[in-house]
This record gives sequence, C-alpha cells and structure tokens, in this order.
Amino acid sequence: MAKAQINPEKARWLEVLGIAMPLCLSYIPIGLACGILLHAAGFNFIMTLVVSIVVFSGGAQFILASLLTINAPLSSIFVTLFFLELRYALLGSSLSKYIKNESQHLIWLFAVSMNDENYAINYLKFATDKKWTPKDALLVEHYSLLSWSVANMVGGLIGSTISINLEVVDFALTALFLYMIVMQVQNHLTLLISLLTAVLAVFFMVLTHSILGVVIATLIASFIGFLIENTVRHHSKVPEKNWFLTKMFRPKITRTTVEDQQERSELKKNGPVEPGKDETDGK
Repeated sequence: MAKAQINPEKARWLEVLGIAMPLCLSYIPIGLACGILLHAAGFNFIMTLVVSIVVFSGGAQFILASLLTINAPLSSIFVTLFFLELRYALLGSSLSKYIKNESQHLIWLFAVSMNDENYAINYLKFATDKKWTPKDALLVEHYSLLSWSVANMVGGLIGSTISINLEVVDFALTALFLYMIVMQVQNHLTLLISLLTAVLAVFFMVLTHSILGVVIATLIASFIGFLIENTVRHHSKVPEKNWFLTKMFRPKITRTTVEDQQERSELKKNGPVEPGKDETDGK
C-alpha cells in the first residue's frame, strides 16, 4: 500500500510552513494569554487584532497592557516601547546581507514583520541552508504573524466572556521578563548588570515618579556593561577566562549553544593530537 504524502508536489510554501509550524503552535498559548490581558486593559477584540499586527511583539504588548492598567502617561508608554523595540535595529542589520539585493517593497515587509522568534529561524536557515531565500524568510514571518494575531484576537474574545483581575497583568509581565532574563544570563557580567539594572530602576523610578526611570536605568546599566566588557577584552590576555566573562553553570539542556559546538568542532579539527591517540579517542 502506497503511503500518503503530505506534500507530493514539493510546494515551497508548504515546506516553509512545516519549518514555521513549531513556532506558530508555540504562539497559541502565550498569544491567548496576551489577548486576554489586553482585553483586561481596555482593548476590544478588534483593537487587540490591530495592535497584534502593528506591534507584533509579545514583550511590547505585555508592557503596553501593564502600563495602561496603571494609567501611565502616553509619553512614557511611547518612550518605553521605543527603547524596548530598538533591539530590532541590531537584529535586522545581521540579516541585511541576505536581503540587500531584494526590492524595497520586500525589505519593508520583511522589516515590519520581524520579531525575535522568526528572526532566530531565518538567521539559522540563512546560515545553514543555501537554498533558503528572502521570500522563504518572509513567508516564515507572515505565518508567525498570522498565528500570533489570531491567537491574540481569540484571547480578546475569551477575555470578553470572563472577568480578569488586573493584578494578573503585572504578575504575568513580571514572570515573562524574569524568564527572559534567566535565559539570557550566560556569564557573571550579564548577571551583575541585571542586578544593577534592577537597583537603578528602583532608584530612578522613585526619583522621577515615572516609568521613565526604567528607561534611564536600562541605558545607564547597558553603557556600564559595554564599558566593562570592552575594557576586559582589550586588557585581558585571555578574555574568555576573565571572571566577568566566564560562563556560569546552566542546566544541561541549555548549557551547550551552537557556538560552543562550533568551537569544539574547530578544536577537534585543528587541536594537537597526542601520539598514539586519534581525535575521537575520549579515553
């Protein structure tokens, strides 16, 4: 009996959908939660859908919901979201070499549809798959945008049928960013800068009586972290062994990164081999 094939004609859009599907599915639970929280902050399901398409950033939308529930000034909301989303300028620049020969229309669509997760997929595919094209990357972005927006809209509809305690918004936002911080802590320097940012944020929020204190604290702490890392790398003979930059212990599942694997592979290829032992001998 012949086996049924999912994509017998090798349609490219369907192949790309298969690559993007894990990301799209992962957006459903967090997208529903975000939609519910946005509704609790005062958005109807249509406005929730519009914000999801225009902003397309989970972190920014959670922050937006949080700031609206505490009646933060509009200026503080814009400044906070601006600095939060400024990282996309750096992410986009790392992909620019792959799409620089495309039309301005495609580049514009690509820029407005990019977020952290589809960036990670596209960067990996561009770096490892010679057949990966800018149009494929744009499809990944649109698949993820569709999944996120629909999940947000459905969450908004769910939020209209149940009552939500607005204190949940602050808890969800805090939990989200604590998770993001924990996953980004790779060495002692990032841990110290995270703690410094928290202390400075409290200080400047008390000083300014505004959420703008968080932005000021972030800029100061980022500059201090850059200054320390730059100084260490310029004055240390072996920067990777300096205490500030040495890697911290992490769970086994997250401890080995792609960069670590590449470094080990290079060492295995180019490193000295003891007489009587081959490169694969682990004894």
